[in-house]
Amino acid sequence: MLLPKILADGGPVIWLLLLASATAAAVFIERLLHYHRAQINSTEFLLGVRNVLKRDNVVEALSICDATPGPVASLVKAAILNRDRGRDGVREALEEAGMQEVPRLESRLNVLATLAQIAPLLGLLGTVLGFMDVFRGLEAQGVFAHAAQLTGGVWKSLICAAAGIAVSIPCYVGYNYLVSRVNDIVLDMEKTSGEVLRLLADSQNLKS
Repeated sequence: MLLPKILADGGPVIWLLLLASATAAAVFIERLLHYHRAQINSTEFLLGVRNVLKRDNVVEALSICDATPGPVASLVKAAILNRDRGRDGVREALEEAGMQEVPRLESRLNVLATLAQIAPLLGLLGTVLGFMDVFRGLEAQGVFAHAAQLTGGVWKSLICAAAGIAVSIPCYVGYNYLVSRVNDIVLDMEKTSGEVLRLLADSQNLKS
């Protein structure tokens, strides 16, 4: 089997790279599912809240926010709860809620970025260790060293270098994809903040 041979010939560094790849995969899947739940149809959500607020049913509007996942619903809930503070008070509440939600969206993204950076370094470490084995064999055998005795170190070097790059590339791609998802959600949050402020201004006659 090719994989067991690679694991056996790659040395201890290959196991570190496998651990890094498993961690990256777990983080990526968790964040992807989180963003899928967080990104809602804000237009339909706000339409439902608007219809409820037109009937002066604040409790139902808050219930809709509680039942809806994601930062957009949290922003709208914060705006509704602070509707009696005037336009500036609602705007301040929206900013505070946004400052709480954005770090949650960015949580654990640094793990992917770090793994994308250190995976090639781990591969380089394995490469250096492999060549150390080669030179150790040359030192021990001298001019009588056979090529077959040295290929193990060279093979370890190639495996570690390739594995480091193979782990780094998907980590980097996954990180950039998740960052783009975060940016989309943040833009949606900013758009919703302006719309909910206008909504409350129309329905509650907010004062500046």
